[in-house]
Amino acid sequence: MVRNDKSGMFEETRPRLLGLAYRILGSRADAEDAVQDTFLKWQAADLSEIENPAAWLTTACTRRCLDLLKSAHRKRVDYVGAWLPEPIHTASDDNVEEKLALTSSLTTAFLLMLERLTPKERAAYLLHEIFGQPYGEIAETLGMQEAATRKLVSRAKSNIGVVQSRHATPRERQDELLAAFHDAIHGGNIASLSALLSADVKLTADGGGKAATVLGILSGKETVMAFIAERLTEYWPHYRWETAELNGGRGIVLRSDGDIAATVSFGYDHDGRVADIFIVRNPDKLAHLDDATVH
Repeated sequence: MVRNDKSGMFEETRPRLLGLAYRILGSRADAEDAVQDTFLKWQAADLSEIENPAAWLTTACTRRCLDLLKSAHRKRVDYVGAWLPEPIHTASDDNVEEKLALTSSLTTAFLLMLERLTPKERAAYLLHEIFGQPYGEIAETLGMQEAATRKLVSRAKSNIGVVQSRHATPRERQDELLAAFHDAIHGGNIASLSALLSADVKLTADGGGKAATVLGILSGKETVMAFIAERLTEYWPHYRWETAELNGGRGIVLRSDGDIAATVSFGYDHDGRVADIFIVRNPDKLAHLDDATVH
């Protein structure tokens, strides 16, 4: 049944718009701003002149995201330390064969891959490869010829190495890692954790200049394990640990007196070993974590 109520029609589309906006912007707060701006534009539009409301909303939201992305890139030039996407809670579903593209496109590793792309490449790739939008509609959204849009998507695929950045790691393996990470911090048993890390594992921490953390990216198992053994085992045991679905995978939320102090998420290689450890401590990026999930 078609709903004539404009607000109702928008709310049906909101989850999809929020998911698209977050993937483009890497920020929950910015994504919500983009969706709200789209809603205001939708409220002012003449519904009788809109043939396909869902396509209209997707176009309006994408264009707003591209505008916000330009200003976001300027801000990141002056960002203190390493920049990571804002962590989000994601829906958990053990039967996710058909949802693999959606969940894998929310991982921190994949979102960082998207940072290699131009704004239009990112939008075109996401709209076609993740949300299944036809090239013709994407071309209209971006104000380009369809042939040029196809080239954008092809170039994006080449730049981000899709095969290496999107694959599923069994939940059992992820839970094994969480247990080993907890034991390393609380019991000093680092051997189990070390065995699960790849030789060239990297640790990236985002404090945004507002929370103490390592500024550079740590590379190599020996360096990463030394940081965990010498630094994290000293400061992290007093936090309350919670396992959570973060960015499409199993992660950790650390709380202090009820407030979120940090999140930890992971990236894996094809052998199921940990290739990346991502720590977010910037309080601005943790403020929305307890909000509803992003799909």
